[in-house]
Amino acid sequence: MGARVTRAFRNFNLDNRAEREISRAKPSAAPMHPTSKTLILEEVSRHPELEEIVKRKDDKLLTLLKEVYVDSKDPVPQLQVKNASIPHSTELRLLKGNHFNLMTSQNIPKGKISVVEALTLLNNHKRSPETWTAEKIAQEYYLELKDVNSLLRFFITFDVKIFPDKNRRKAISFK
Repeated sequence: MGARVTRAFRNFNLDNRAEREISRAKPSAAPMHPTSKTLILEEVSRHPELEEIVKRKDDKLLTLLKEVYVDSKDPVPQLQVKNASIPHSTELRLLKGNHFNLMTSQNIPKGKISVVEALTLLNNHKRSPETWTAEKIAQEYYLELKDVNSLLRFFITFDVKIFPDKNRRKAISFK
């Protein structure tokens, strides 16, 4: 209820108020500091020709300004944008492991892995790093070695650890 009343007061006579604000005289320049004003007046009194020079149009500069022509072109981007669609000429591979459900894509290009595969290989490397080395993972999933090294270095799977409550028996015994 209060919003309707507020809106009514806010929108009351809105057109007339907007027209009055638009037709109002434009604001003038900010006043100069008194010391600046006195310094300017002193300079003009010493050199009266300065005021004429400032107000006079310089034909030479005006013709030079008219001759200026700027032609700008956007630079050609260095990076080529790849198509989002998978070209038919790329080699596809099947998913590794038992993750053949309908929610994941069955056709994965070589050099790419799914999220499930990424989690699997990270977990395998975490559990037995001597068996699942970066070279073996790169060979198994058809990835580049530098990408696998970056993956193993910067992505870590979570550990869930459940600590037994030492005070649990005490809490139960007091009940």
